[in-house]
Amino acid sequence: MLASKLDQLKIEREPEEESRPARWPLLVIFAIAMVALAAWWLLKPDAAIEVSTAIAREISNKVASTVLNASGYVTARRQATVSSKFTGKVMEVLIEEGMEVEKDQILARLDDANVAASYALAEAQLRASETSRKETQALLSEARAIFRRTQRLLDRGLVSAAEMDRARAGSESLSAQLERKQADVRVAERQLDVYRQQREDTIIRAPFSGVVVAKNAQPGEVISPNSAGGFTRTGIGTIVDMDSLEIEIDVNETYINRVKAGQKIVATLDAYPDWSIPCHVIAIIPTADRQRATVEVRVGFDELDSRILPDMGVKVAFQQQANPGVGRAGVMVPQTAVLNNGGRQYALIVVNNVVERRAIATAGERGKAILVISGISSGEKVIINAPSGLNDGARVKETIE
Repeated sequence: MLASKLDQLKIEREPEEESRPARWPLLVIFAIAMVALAAWWLLKPDAAIEVSTAIAREISNKVASTVLNASGYVTARRQATVSSKFTGKVMEVLIEEGMEVEKDQILARLDDANVAASYALAEAQLRASETSRKETQALLSEARAIFRRTQRLLDRGLVSAAEMDRARAGSESLSAQLERKQADVRVAERQLDVYRQQREDTIIRAPFSGVVVAKNAQPGEVISPNSAGGFTRTGIGTIVDMDSLEIEIDVNETYINRVKAGQKIVATLDAYPDWSIPCHVIAIIPTADRQRATVEVRVGFDELDSRILPDMGVKVAFQQQANPGVGRAGVMVPQTAVLNNGGRQYALIVVNNVVERRAIATAGERGKAILVISGISSGEKVIINAPSGLNDGARVKETIE
């Protein structure tokens, strides 16, 4: 009984929960890391896009415009296929294609055996003529001495007039013979000169300095200045004077009024389409081709270059200089730097490796470039061949062309 009452006086307590570690600091750290990661992802710098740029260059306020486009070929004013003066067998050829030769340089040698024999014969005849002349000279000296002695004897009355006449006749006869012998010597000398020139003609020399563009004969072949048919060659090789290169153009007679002597021209070789070559009109040939209705125009290069070769195709643009005050100042940029959006022209400029879009105004072309009269300043870098999707403010890595 007492025990049951004591049990009633006990205070009932709830069982204590097991202690657990605090988790909120970890949650806070995780949240901060996620926020930092999101901020880095949103604010990280974009990868630089590699682009090609060109520098805008200022020009004067006198812009030349193209008034006529035409095409033609590079030709050599001085070009020769070198041959011999007579038909002969080639013994030696000393040239190859592409070789540079100087004036009077030996190009080839022909067989000179027959000419050498004739030359030796002429030398012998000259020596014989000179010997005969010396003999006659000696006889004439003797005849003149006899004539003088006879003259003195005749004055003393020791000889007859007939003896005097014979002495005079002998002296005069030998004098005439001496003149003939001297003429024979001169004839022999001229004959020797002829064979000497023939020997020289067996050596073929360059008529002017230039470059060998064709080798037409080989040792053992027969060469002739005239076309003899068969296996006979008509030339040793062809030489071109590279300093005489010019452009030959056939201009339609309808447009010849746009061409003037001395006019500036921009030429472009088909082999080098990106190379603009300054040229000028040398002359307009004063006759027209009735069949093609064209007039030939000679165009000279302002400066020659080793890349210019004979018979190359070339396109030319005849330029007309603007009148003073009419031209507009600006900068020249490549055509690929000018973009168009809805009829409005703009360009992408690189400033501190960042793209900046600029509205521009253009005023004509010059070859592969465009004149920009507003929107771009001289020295600024413009992007050429801009990649698709390149926007204002993008970071770029440039390569200047």
